[in-house]
Amino acid sequence: MSLSNVFSIAGSAMTAQSMRLNLVASNIANAESATSSTGEPFRGRHAVFTATPVTSEMPQVAGVRVTSIVEDTTPFRLKYEPGHPLADERGYIKMPNVNPVEEMADMISASRSYQTSVEVMNTAKTLLQKTLQLGQ
Repeated sequence: MSLSNVFSIAGSAMTAQSMRLNLVASNIANAESATSSTGEPFRGRHAVFTATPVTSEMPQVAGVRVTSIVEDTTPFRLKYEPGHPLADERGYIKMPNVNPVEEMADMISASRSYQTSVEVMNTAKTLLQKTLQLGQ
């Protein structure tokens, strides 16, 4: 495997984790939104990753990409707030199905994965520089 493949793999991972971080940020920002443009509460969204071969000669060497973004199908949270204009006859309002604690853990995981990919790229760059210095 050439070092250019290392850059492709790490770059694809950085792109995928960046998308994941954006989704987490959106989920956290909307965690307390009682309604959205559709009239329903916000539903959490998550990225689905798929391995993609880097070259056709070596299909076992793969990068990653986001193939789809799916909505979380867990039920909405119910919050007792009888004075709220969106409350039902029992005094409950539907709130987004976003758990901020889980989202924060997902954010830490995504940012560490992104950081690891940056370190891989930096190491590969250093190896290339050292290789070039051997010929001097």
